[in-house]
Amino acid sequence: MTTTTFEFPLKEKVRNYLRIEHLLGQLKTGASTHNTALQVYFFEQLFTLMDLLERLDLRSDLLKDLDAHEKNLVLWSSYPNIDKQALDQTLQSIVALRGNIKAERKFGTALREDLFLSAIRQRFSIPGGVCSFDLPNLHYWLSSSAQSQQQDMARWRKSLVSLEDAVAILLSFLREKSAFDTVEAENGFYQGVADDKNELIRVKCDTSEGFYPTLSGNKYRYSIRFMWFEASSGQSPSVEKPVTFTLAAC
Repeated sequence: MTTTTFEFPLKEKVRNYLRIEHLLGQLKTGASTHNTALQVYFFEQLFTLMDLLERLDLRSDLLKDLDAHEKNLVLWSSYPNIDKQALDQTLQSIVALRGNIKAERKFGTALREDLFLSAIRQRFSIPGGVCSFDLPNLHYWLSSSAQSQQQDMARWRKSLVSLEDAVAILLSFLREKSAFDTVEAENGFYQGVADDKNELIRVKCDTSEGFYPTLSGNKYRYSIRFMWFEASSGQSPSVEKPVTFTLAAC
């Protein structure tokens, strides 16, 4: 049995958080070893993240969510049988993080002002545009020492620390809002009603059976349809049998 978790955002803000979390994770992978292919991959993910940050105004969403969690933590501190030490540590982290975000410029500004990144960024949008004859400066960098490369990548990633920390703590709060419950999708289809506070639907299912979930809907109502990864000849791409899975509406 292979249990896999699928996450489906119901709001655009959460969709952006998940995309940023994913891209930051890919940056870690690209920076993890002295390997030319992975280092080129690092730049691809970095420029994709920069494109995303330039289109979004994340600061207001992050600050609003951090403020809301700070108020909740202050309220919870008055409850009996609460872990005061853990709560205070989390509260201090949120207050410090909020201050850092307010003090910083728009996310990605330091990256846009980096001369080397600016010099190579445009070519990454061209298919095959990272060949040595297109970007000799990139290939000079790729031939430099592992120590020098790690220092550069650490510096670029450091400019995103506040963003990474904010997204991590907000998604952690969101994922922990609701526990998983076992439900059944009759004929591979399940429909649910979201309350106003639901922002993320999490689905755990056994992917060893050859199917995966898809979700459509909005913050009011959603439906989950299970689809065959490889449907047999003449078979419907939709699963048409009962599927038992676990669901968390966060």
